Amino acid sequence: MKKIAVFSIPAHGHTNPMLPVVSELVKRGNKVRFYSFNQFEAKIKASGAVFISCDEFLGQLTEKEENNLKKVSTTEMSIQDLRITVNMNAFLEKEFKEFLPDVVYTDSVCFWGKLNAMKHKVPMVVSTSTFAFNQLSSQYMKHSFAEFVDMIFGLPKVSKELKKLEPYGYKVKGVLSLVQSDNNTDSVVYATKRFQPYSEVYSEHYNFVGPSVYTNKLPEKKKERPLVYISMGTVINDRPDFYRNCIAALKDMQADVIISCGNAINTESLGDIPKNISVQPYVNQLDVLAKADVFITHCGMNSVSESLYMATPMVLYPQTGEQFAVARRASELNAGIMLKDDSADGISKAVSEILNNNKYSQGASECSEDFRKASGAIGAADFIETAPHKASSRDIIAEMNKENGKFQLIYWLVVIAIIVLFCIFITPKYSWIVGMIAGIISTPIGKIMQNKTYYRLTGKKLQ
Repeated sequence: MKKIAVFSIPAHGHTNPMLPVVSELVKRGNKVRFYSFNQFEAKIKASGAVFISCDEFLGQLTEKEENNLKKVSTTEMSIQDLRITVNMNAFLEKEFKEFLPDVVYTDSVCFWGKLNAMKHKVPMVVSTSTFAFNQLSSQYMKHSFAEFVDMIFGLPKVSKELKKLEPYGYKVKGVLSLVQSDNNTDSVVYATKRFQPYSEVYSEHYNFVGPSVYTNKLPEKKKERPLVYISMGTVINDRPDFYRNCIAALKDMQADVIISCGNAINTESLGDIPKNISVQPYVNQLDVLAKADVFITHCGMNSVSESLYMATPMVLYPQTGEQFAVARRASELNAGIMLKDDSADGISKAVSEILNNNKYSQGASECSEDFRKASGAIGAADFIETAPHKASSRDIIAEMNKENGKFQLIYWLVVIAIIVLFCIFITPKYSWIVGMIAGIISTPIGKIMQNKTYYRLTGKKLQ
């Protein structure tokens, strides 16, 4: 029996996958304290864990800060995480001294959980609610211009907040070290190795357990008419324009439609609702997906995992860089298609393509079979109870970085030599052109060398 401290940010997509794991840990006789927020109190208590409320440490948000969080601003989320860490410092100092946890099980972007595990030297297992992202898998993400600007111009603000942690004994190299996956940190990932991009480069510190769900329910696809399910998740779901387009696209289709839009939408703003369409604030998503033939989704990891668990192909409509990565992988496995045109006509064509092309239902079924073979909450609980872990396999990322360092050194030494020779035998006046050309072609040449190194180490090509 172990004492386990659990931490997560106030977000459904990060908390929900931890709950079945916590339930399994409690069932085995472990003492579990879950440090979370009042909106999750009932769910956490239902898991059997002791709920510890942290709402008083959230702080008061300005209207601008609140709007930035709703837009999933990486800068704003990082700043607020760091401020909450400071706010919780004295409280968690006392908790760690009194509870004396054997293991910390913390969400990957819950800074106060990760930092306190490091500070108090307690073995830590990171809960990775989306893919594990490193220098290879992060290439799956596609950030919008607004997201890119937010990250670049937000770095000085985040760095300023990071410095405020130092007097409290938190040692942080940079915010990237807090969020990026590395091959030395024990991590539970709610994806299978087949679904995780570049899973072969992750060390034995990673346990790919597949979707963390409470149900053993099987898909139930036999019915008179196809069922289309639409949801934009719990964060960026204030999209009446998109829901109206979905209604216009599907009102005349010989199919039943369920739209789950949360409480942010006034259903009257959607206009007349046709008889074949039901609009609800919330549904039991797993129950609906068990019967659905198409899922129009924002591509949050939980939603996509639940859809594939129930063998439901998807129309993929990602809203953030992380969601784009999940959508891209689902598309690669023929479990869905990207929605490139979100007009009524575009939505209608995408849904029809899914319904009329068996390769998508087949792709989703193959993912479902893979997911159901995974170790799930039981495997995650085993991994947490036996932490910390050792990795005996080679670190492919470290080897690639070493090879790249050698290449860069040799490449630029050759460039310098060429520039010197150019200056001696031709003219120094235009030597800058050689340097500029070398800089331009260094990226594609570097990628070619990276591909060769990756193939030599893994026998696979970069995707």
